[in-house]
Amino acid sequence: MLKTKKFHSAKKTADIIKKLKKQGKKIVFTNGCFDLIHVGHVSLFQKAKTLGDILIVAINSDKSLAGLKGPKRPLVCQTDRVKLLSAIDVIDYIVIFGEQTPYNLLKKLTPDVLVKGGDYKIEDIVGREFVKKVYRYPLVKGKSTSNLIKLIVERYG
Repeated sequence: MLKTKKFHSAKKTADIIKKLKKQGKKIVFTNGCFDLIHVGHVSLFQKAKTLGDILIVAINSDKSLAGLKGPKRPLVCQTDRVKLLSAIDVIDYIVIFGEQTPYNLLKKLTPDVLVKGGDYKIEDIVGREFVKKVYRYPLVKGKSTSNLIKLIVERYG
């Protein structure tokens, strides 16, 4: 599907994680739609990377993103989102999941740390039972995909 060293299937990513854990590496995981990548996302990735050795970013497939955000989304297809994320140095691996949540993926991967945005309450973070630690990263004020979409509509109609 994609030509990037960072992108792998869930099964291949799970195999990679097992090998890395045997080497004593601490695995950090975050997930999201990442439909319009912005500075808030990059800040989250940078902070997440400081919490371990390897950063895995999981993205919703186009179909699951549309199910979450509505039929007008995604704005950027999953192939392009993977390419964009692959260019961010702090991200080590990227995986796509097709469900509404990453529950089954987290169960399969069992990373050490799960990072989510500060808009999530700990008790609402899906898959927290599969990790040793959950970290909530404060949102970057005013930086969101929804705000970008609103701004574009306001300026360009």
